[in-house]
Amino acid sequence: MAAGNSCDRKLTKMPTLIFIEPNDERREVLAEIGESAMQAATRHGVDGIIGECGGSCMCATCHCYVALDAARPLAPLDVAERETLEFTASHVRADSRLACQIRITEALDGLVLRVAER
Repeated sequence: MAAGNSCDRKLTKMPTLIFIEPNDERREVLAEIGESAMQAATRHGVDGIIGECGGSCMCATCHCYVALDAARPLAPLDVAERETLEFTASHVRADSRLACQIRITEALDGLVLRVAER
């Protein structure tokens, strides 16, 4: 086989994210490695994930509650995300995150995100 042939490339599984919409409907969506959870949600039409700012951590319209799981570690909140969450219309809890700030990796396969009510 010639070097660089597409058959030689390792196939990467697309992680599945599980969104629980405000009406308690469960939505499983496939996410691309490297995209944000907000991008995956808006691409699949998840109810309640708006992403008005396009993922720049400014609007909090992608506020979710993340099922905390040591098997699926997330990067900690940074200052910008923490400050943006202060202005969300929904109750901020210890498990609050902005979906735009969650970068998808293979390790996040099966991550559960409950969409915050507006």
